[in-house]
Amino acid sequence: MSSVTLLSTAVFADGDWPEKEELKFGFIKLTDMAPLAIAYEKGYFEDEGLYVTLEAQANWKVLLDRVIDGQLDGAHMLAGQPLGATIGFGTQSHIVTAFSMDLNGNGITVSNDIWAQMKPHIPHENGKPVHPIKADALKPVVDSYIAKGKPFNMGMVFPVSTHNYELRYWLAAGNIHPGFYAPHKGDISGQIDAQALLSVTPPPQMPATMEAGTIYGYCVGEPWNQQAVFKGIGVPVITDYQIWKDNPEKVFGVSKEWAEQNPNTHKRVVKALIRAAMWLDENNNANRPEAVKILAKPQYVGADADVIANSMTGTFEFEKGDKREIPDFNVFFRYHATYPYYSDAIWYLTQMRRWGQISEQKPDQWYFDIAEQVYRPDIYEAAAKDLIKEGYATPAGFPDFATEDGFRDPQTHFIDNITYDGKAPNAYLQKFAIGLKADDKI
Repeated sequence: MSSVTLLSTAVFADGDWPEKEELKFGFIKLTDMAPLAIAYEKGYFEDEGLYVTLEAQANWKVLLDRVIDGQLDGAHMLAGQPLGATIGFGTQSHIVTAFSMDLNGNGITVSNDIWAQMKPHIPHENGKPVHPIKADALKPVVDSYIAKGKPFNMGMVFPVSTHNYELRYWLAAGNIHPGFYAPHKGDISGQIDAQALLSVTPPPQMPATMEAGTIYGYCVGEPWNQQAVFKGIGVPVITDYQIWKDNPEKVFGVSKEWAEQNPNTHKRVVKALIRAAMWLDENNNANRPEAVKILAKPQYVGADADVIANSMTGTFEFEKGDKREIPDFNVFFRYHATYPYYSDAIWYLTQMRRWGQISEQKPDQWYFDIAEQVYRPDIYEAAAKDLIKEGYATPAGFPDFATEDGFRDPQTHFIDNITYDGKAPNAYLQKFAIGLKADDKI
């Protein structure tokens, strides 16, 4: 179908034509790329007069580089990527996001051997482990490795990934030091003073890398935790929903330059993605079985539909046979999941500071300024209002734009019971026993 045909089905307000009709978006093969696949498959991009190609990328770095150099118009990104790029950790480039793709969706898995060593330290009820499982149960295992002079290796997907920060958060809450970064000294290994050594492994390679014994556990998005259960090589011990209930996960990112050159196109992309997110969550996730079939296609996630369905349809399997209800494991629209909250951006920045990716103390205002540079709720609001006007959405699904300031209420659902208030980032950092705070510097 040509872009001309697509345009003939779209309705444009005066001066609202897309500046660019043919677009290429990148993604990594994870279930949380779903809004892109659904917007494509359900014709929501077409409704906006956009002719979109979706293209899987080899890894997060390649994906980011291709957005920066213009080979991709935008991409499914780790929430930390636009922030890390904008502040110059890793690749320096101003990236913005006007759309948060989902909440939750990750897990931490350990090998069968490590699980066997953890089990004696985990309380049981009716023969089953009591959840959530804290890293306190892993602490004696890590200590035994250190006592033998053996490194305790774990995998995460990228230095500025949610997975890195979630894994670090869980480990530190169990008094296991995950190590510091020192970019000012040229050390970006993240392993200074570490008791557990974290390194990057691309998501689809996680199970095989653990099976080979290179890593003993990992934090990754689906379907790669459930894959370990299906293959019988490991046990997911906790989901990120249990580490931080309803945590923001991926975003849709574009370069600032692209956003400035294509404001109408950008708004229309966000409209299509909002409609996809609504479809994914509507009627109590009634569309999820259909979404699973779509995502199982080789051009999207390409994993077995049964593996994808395990988490996408509201259950999660820990030990083989220990399947538990987690209806909000993947959230795409509920709880204002798609709104780009400044407080979400600030949480990621606090973790970058906590682990040394931000080398020096920054005033609270710096956190607010960076959040405003990268997160664009103004674009989201314009898209949402258009959808309401066109009858595709109702105001009830969105924040009250007249009063919304971009900050969630203080959040209390963390595994260590520490409250996060995005309006007080430095005070938040002071609460952690492990991690940099105030004027600490490596």
